[in-house]
Amino acid sequence: MGITFQKLAISTALLILGSITSWAQAQTLNKCGHGPLMVGQKQVGVASYYAQNCAQRWQDQNIQMDFSYTQNIPEWAFKRAATHLLKRNVKDSQIVTIFNPITDLYRPVKTGDLYRLKYIHATQALSLSLNQQILGQLQHPLAQQYFNIWLGPQPFNAKLKQQLLN
Repeated sequence: MGITFQKLAISTALLILGSITSWAQAQTLNKCGHGPLMVGQKQVGVASYYAQNCAQRWQDQNIQMDFSYTQNIPEWAFKRAATHLLKRNVKDSQIVTIFNPITDLYRPVKTGDLYRLKYIHATQALSLSLNQQILGQLQHPLAQQYFNIWLGPQPFNAKLKQQLLN
């Protein structure tokens, strides 16, 4: 009876450990690419793209983008650019308005600040953080389309898109 219980306990522990390991691997994001954030001829920071599988389409998985800034940028510039680029890449204006709660969260940045956009595919949740403090979250079936700003058909910068996805 004692040996049977030990075998059962060990089997259960291995099953749980295997499940945790699989879950942890599914949550791990790999750095796929990075490139300079250019406004005109001036570099204002660096963007980095992370995904579970860099070879897989960004629309089908957990992804994250980090934006590290080397220049001060006012919040209105983020809001204006995000709204403009969403309208350019997402043709349905009703879909664009879904993203207003995230776009409204932008704050001014100064040199050294880091914005992070993270999307969890299983929960359809998009979160925005500044310097590792979550500003807010949007949970919606179309939330991942916010990344069209940088990865869509008419992105912020075509060269940057290529550097991020290659």
